Amino acid sequence: MADLSHYRNIGIFAHVDAGKTTSTERILKLTGKIHKTGEVHDGAATTDFMEQEAERGITIQSAATTCFWKDHRLNIIDTPGHVDFTVEVYRSLKVLDGGIGVFCGSGGVEPQSETNWRYANESEVARLIFVNKLDRMGADFYRVVDQVKNVLAANPLVMTLPIGIEDDFTGVVDVLSQKAYIWDDSGLPENYEVTDIPEDMVEKAAEYREQLIESAVEMDDELMMAYMEGEEPSLEDIKRCIREGTRTMAFFPTFCGSAFKNKGIQLVLDAVVDYLPSPTEVDAQPLTDEETGEPTGEVATVSADEPLRALAFKIMDDRFGALTFIRIYSGKMEKGMTILNSATGKTERIGRMVEMHADERNEISSAQAGDIIAVVGMKNVQTGHTLCDPKHPCTLEPMIFPEPVISIAVAPKDKGSTEKMGIAIGKMVAEDPSFQVETDEDSGETILKGMGELHLDIKVDILKRTYGVELVVGQPQVAYRETITQELEDSYTHKKQSGGSGQFGKIDYRIRPGEPGSGFTFSSSVVGGNVPKEFWPAVEKGFKVMMEEGPLAGFPVLDLEVELFDGAFHAVDSSAIAFEIAAKGAYRQSLPKAGPQLLEPIMKVDVFTPEDNVGDVIGDLNRRRGMIKDQEAGATGVRIKGEVPLAEMFGYIGHLRTITSGRGQFSMEFAHYMPCPQNVAEEVIAAEKEKNAK
Repeated sequence: MADLSHYRNIGIFAHVDAGKTTSTERILKLTGKIHKTGEVHDGAATTDFMEQEAERGITIQSAATTCFWKDHRLNIIDTPGHVDFTVEVYRSLKVLDGGIGVFCGSGGVEPQSETNWRYANESEVARLIFVNKLDRMGADFYRVVDQVKNVLAANPLVMTLPIGIEDDFTGVVDVLSQKAYIWDDSGLPENYEVTDIPEDMVEKAAEYREQLIESAVEMDDELMMAYMEGEEPSLEDIKRCIREGTRTMAFFPTFCGSAFKNKGIQLVLDAVVDYLPSPTEVDAQPLTDEETGEPTGEVATVSADEPLRALAFKIMDDRFGALTFIRIYSGKMEKGMTILNSATGKTERIGRMVEMHADERNEISSAQAGDIIAVVGMKNVQTGHTLCDPKHPCTLEPMIFPEPVISIAVAPKDKGSTEKMGIAIGKMVAEDPSFQVETDEDSGETILKGMGELHLDIKVDILKRTYGVELVVGQPQVAYRETITQELEDSYTHKKQSGGSGQFGKIDYRIRPGEPGSGFTFSSSVVGGNVPKEFWPAVEKGFKVMMEEGPLAGFPVLDLEVELFDGAFHAVDSSAIAFEIAAKGAYRQSLPKAGPQLLEPIMKVDVFTPEDNVGDVIGDLNRRRGMIKDQEAGATGVRIKGEVPLAEMFGYIGHLRTITSGRGQFSMEFAHYMPCPQNVAEEVIAAEKEKNAK
């Protein structure tokens, strides 16, 4: 069996265009996995193998690959940067033990890096920082280090310093060994020499080395006492301390370089081996109770001798059939063995197992704890399902995915494609949990829901090219919600008498607006048994079921509190059904009187623009009912942060490019719901009524 201390499961994540995929390409080249490096801007990168990725020069789905460096096996996952695909980052982090956060030397800490960093903190993933693109105009390593401290509230441990900047960037100083690594102009990663530090940097390098040792020895009290008494710790001790601090996320070793120019990547790979944890060093995954989802207190110990426990974290459909990506936490998985899927309670046989290198694959016959592999042709496994030994059933902590905020209606161009579209969409929903589909019962339209315009745009493109389904696409729709603004006390009686036993239920209740984000809360303060306890759940259910449709335009209702305080029942005629019907009637009677209000999704928008266009961009955001929160001048332009209603942001990228002559960029993610202005609300309600009348 393999030695697990020589395994590293790592992911590479960052903002759009910070250079993740290029960094992955360089790592594969250096480790001898590929012989010719593919460039993202030529559409030839190894891990961007979908047509849509090659064309747009962006990563859409995370790709897995395996390589070796200094006798260590690295399982690397390259993740997308666009906010529309954060689900890919989120699920990759779930199964990784460490990561490399890549930041652009001139762009610094960008909005998407913040989101991904937050996800990584929640998943407790140790990481290194690589400040890339130091050969670019406006690159400034020290500014990015400050941003990591201030914006991400993280503690960067500077391990290398850049020699020269922009066009003069020639190499890096290794702070720990106090040596300079200088590359020549050939662009080949192996053409470097190790020399003394340039004279003008000697002081700076010494100063950073002192800071580095001070941070490192804090991990070991004995070393710290010795160091304070003037005793320099050995290199092994310092590295051991850095490793411990990285594992516990006390600090993040920070490197610099230029992936495109092949400078500085070796030191990052050495750091992955030296400082990032192996599968046995991270906290073991907790097991949860199947019914309640609460932790049971047991964990999946990382060892090949334990019973099998594995998590399916991604499903991908390609020309060979369905592939299920699996991270094995404990035990072994062998070809031909039978496993239990604890989510469905069904068993399956393991057929072909493969090791992935982007879209190529090597067949293997067994895998063990710590491995990330793919299995071909599993039938009923979905993202987040636990696969385990049938004799030892268990459930690993599941994944939680964000709710979609935007939807479009689609219809196939010709009758023959309807069935084809159904099958294709079924496969796509299994692959991407943040992509949802429903059929509008009134109009019979198929509604696709996703995380943003780009997300849905690419889904429609995949349907067309991969599955050959031509679609007619409707206007994008916003996911509006409703709520109430006033407190109300009311009473409702349901009685029905028609031969035999009747139905009777009377409830006195208060409804009031809840705290934003609180959802639906129900309480009962009935005393003296006027409404017997066994009927309370029925009253709660009646109100809850009705919240799917609001009084204004039929959108789901948010943040409602219902308190049952009195009522009456009949010894013979009262039943749970009678009280449920009473609650439904009460909802219809009272909600329209409680000051109903339409809510719209507000997006956190982050726009980057050249200085000359700041006024135009702000003016345009104000016209879109935006609130500007913050402005920050950088080396190459200004970043404007604000909050804008989603309804006003359709087609914004085209407009922004026009204002800024193609140099502006923006990203947005869902922030919260806010009340709609009266005039907007009236238009939306009128449009909904017209649609429903059809």
